[in-house]
Amino acid sequence: QVQLVESGGGLVQPGGSLRLSCVASRNIFNIYVMAWYRQAPGKQRELVASISYSGSTSFPDSVRGRFTISRDSAKNTVYLQMNSLKPEDTAVYYCNIVDANSLSFWGQGTQVTVSS
Repeated sequence: QVQLVESGGGLVQPGGSLRLSCVASRNIFNIYVMAWYRQAPGKQRELVASISYSGSTSFPDSVRGRFTISRDSAKNTVYLQMNSLKPEDTAVYYCNIVDANSLSFWGQGTQVTVSS
């Protein structure tokens, strides 16, 4: 069983930056996509960034230009760099990896709070 462990969350002031990391407990073969989602209180979980097996990335309008996603396949790690953070970015952030067999793995989540 693969476990994903996120880290890097915390409290940051508006306009600040955070870098989230997600490490898989073992190598995942044939990764199809790696992604970050977030869920704010009372809201549905939403996709905030994804990177495919080919390296192409995708972001919703709400974070495009502020968030970047990257990966280190050798370390089974995916990162989310978040800049120019806003209070509306406050949420629990989850890492997700889907392999070529459509098996989906989730992390336990890390809290990001943007507040002055």
